[in-house]
Amino acid sequence: MGSKHILVIDDDPDIRDLVQMSLENVQGWRVSLAASGGEGVDVAHVLRPDAILLDVMMPGMNGPATFEALRDKAATRQIPVVLLTANPQADERYRAELQLSGMIAKPFNPLMLAKRLTELLGW
Repeated sequence: MGSKHILVIDDDPDIRDLVQMSLENVQGWRVSLAASGGEGVDVAHVLRPDAILLDVMMPGMNGPATFEALRDKAATRQIPVVLLTANPQADERYRAELQLSGMIAKPFNPLMLAKRLTELLGW
């Protein structure tokens, strides 16, 4: 499968750390982190990750606004985005409207995170 590069955009440092440890240690993937939507858009533009894990509820620029900003730039338009959400029922509408690659509910099993991403992204 090769090594993948995942960008995690989440305002919660504990979630960022957990995802990073999970994907690096379990799967050996490279993980980059961003603490806000705006930072995430900038990082994605520069690093061009293979996929983005995006938190829905963030102060300032929330997940859907961040997704729209990513789609507005040619450099980041094709990067698959998976939502990280604490409220999957309420956020299901985003998945359909925004044509996201998928959704992962919080809390998630860190040992299964890479497997779930692989399934959602068809890797």
